[in-house]
Amino acid sequence: MSPVLVVYYSSSSEYTHRFVQKLRHPHQRIPLLTKDDTLLVDEPFVLVTPTYGAGPNRGSVPKQVIKFLNVESNRKHLVGVIGAGNTNFGENYCKAAHLVAAKCGVPVLYRFELLGTPDDVRDVDKGLDSLCQPQLKTAI
Repeated sequence: MSPVLVVYYSSSSEYTHRFVQKLRHPHQRIPLLTKDDTLLVDEPFVLVTPTYGAGPNRGSVPKQVIKFLNVESNRKHLVGVIGAGNTNFGENYCKAAHLVAAKCGVPVLYRFELLGTPDDVRDVDKGLDSLCQPQLKTAI
């Protein structure tokens, strides 16, 4: 099976972008501005999203990610979510990933802080590799 596609959103801070650039898997970026046409994906992918607005009643999921996931054909190919966040957000650390996963019925596969560490990159690559392995079928 081919490598799994990583679709991600990164603000102008580029934290998420710099993390994804270190992965061995192909990736596509959701446009920075909501006024731009969104990305269309026609293959299984893992979404990497940062969390915004850690306070109550504030939008945690970036508007660009919402626009991307509002396209049904994009949503149907989503297989999991990876959260980028800041532990200073406390209980809201990587909240966007958990909200997207719950809404779309997919798992949160991993969470990392800010730019991630070399261990985070290794662990995410290893996890993405395992998603690419054909499932062994056993006789019942």
